[in-house]
Amino acid sequence: MEDLHHVHIFASDIDATVEWYCKNLGGSVAYDGDFGGARNIFMNIGRGRLNIYDQEPRGELSGTYHHIGIQTDDLIGLHERLTQNDVKFRSGIREFDNWRYIMCPAPDNVLLELFQIDIPKMEPGLQAFFARS
Repeated sequence: MEDLHHVHIFASDIDATVEWYCKNLGGSVAYDGDFGGARNIFMNIGRGRLNIYDQEPRGELSGTYHHIGIQTDDLIGLHERLTQNDVKFRSGIREFDNWRYIMCPAPDNVLLELFQIDIPKMEPGLQAFFARS
């Protein structure tokens, strides 16, 4: 069985990037050091992992990925905390039945989707996809 392990991003200012994820999303550094010939910082954000590579982002904006999705149990509280930290959003909280989300940029224009869902109200396939293990 395979599991998605982490999202790997480049950072033009690795220290500022780590500070942003810690301050705004409660991230914690699990490792900071040389890995594969360059400084890498491995972070935990809730149950997920983020690998931040000390190198300028490549190409125009985001390349082939669109966004990083981060699930929360309190979207309103998270929105308020990020607003207090001067994070700018593409729009207010959008709601579709049992799904609520906001989009905002992290350092180096990494697009984040912050979302909250009511899993019991979803069809079985979606419940399995979004369930937290």
